[in-house]
Amino acid sequence: MNQSATNITFVPNSYEHVGRRIQKMVSDPKVQKHQAVRITRREDEAPEAWERVLQELDETDGITVERLDQDCVHIEWRSYIDF
Repeated sequence: MNQSATNITFVPNSYEHVGRRIQKMVSDPKVQKHQAVRITRREDEAPEAWERVLQELDETDGITVERLDQDCVHIEWRSYIDF
């Protein structure tokens, strides 16, 4: 019996790509210290995907998305303290 391995390459869609890029930037220790980051949409990112990610972030409690222009935002968040 001849068995061949099939290579499957996962290519994230633009929405996933934008989300992962923002997540990577936000998780940087220097950014975590300031709890804010400025992010600009890249030319290879679909405007629809960019807007969807920003809308979801803006709807999240504790996160503020300030639009600096159409393709640039300032994102801030606060730490949660349990009492």
